[in-house]
Amino acid sequence: MNWYLEALRKYAVFSGRSRRKEYWTFFLVNFVVATALLLVDQRIGTFDQETSVGLLNAIFTLALLLPSIAVAVRRLHDTDRVGWWVLLSIIPIIGSIILIFFMIQDSTAGDNRYGPNPKAVGAKIQPT
Repeated sequence: MNWYLEALRKYAVFSGRSRRKEYWTFFLVNFVVATALLLVDQRIGTFDQETSVGLLNAIFTLALLLPSIAVAVRRLHDTDRVGWWVLLSIIPIIGSIILIFFMIQDSTAGDNRYGPNPKAVGAKIQPT
């Protein structure tokens, strides 16, 4: 959970690097919460069948849009890629597949042009 909170603390920070653990924890928690909110929307009647959008889910998604993009950009930086690669998500199916491939890759060893390796000894998240 500390990795999720770390991503939220860096709400709109697009510089630096993020480890796989931070990115995938953020992604997984958001997925679980969004799915739960979608079920709640269906139960309480705030889900629109025509648009397939629920009110609570939409608010949650919009609130976390910026940090989701930011953590994805930092993850790309960790693999020594520019953050603009995140725009691949606009391309249906193939863009998402390429991005998933980038996100599962290991960090570049040592420092890169975006900063020190977050796996370094001093960069571990301390429990809160």
